[in-house]
Amino acid sequence: MIDLGLSKLAIIGVVALVVIGPEKLPKVARMAGSLYGRAQRYLNEVKSEVSREIEMEELKNLQKEVQQAAQNVKQDVEKAVSDNLGEIQGAWDGTPLPTTERLISATPDDLARKAREFRRKKLVRNSAIPGWYKQRHGGKMHVTSAAARVARFRPRGNSSSSFY
Repeated sequence: MIDLGLSKLAIIGVVALVVIGPEKLPKVARMAGSLYGRAQRYLNEVKSEVSREIEMEELKNLQKEVQQAAQNVKQDVEKAVSDNLGEIQGAWDGTPLPTTERLISATPDDLARKAREFRRKKLVRNSAIPGWYKQRHGGKMHVTSAAARVARFRPRGNSSSSFY
């Protein structure tokens, strides 16, 4: 880019004043400014148009990708539905299914053990001591701040003695 300092601009201004003359210099400066503004607006329009075209191209590519993904999902769903329909038709006809051999049925003992573990974990998460027991025996029902505990257990004397 052209390196124009203050001294160079002053020299250009003096040369323009001598060549063009003092009467025509304001008109020429106004015209040069308007041409410069038009050039900037034109460049900004070209830049915005190019960026819009790039965005449109990106959106078209994204649309193609989404359509391809939707097509893949559709094919997967159709395959799963046809497989399940085949299994249902085979079960209706009475033919044994190859997938039933892989299924493992849970025994009642396993279910009871899982239920006990779930209840134990839930009790640990919530609280090991029920709320009614805490109320009856004076346990903490909720968390209190340190300032609240100090104020609660501070001795209450009639004299308001100060440190000073």
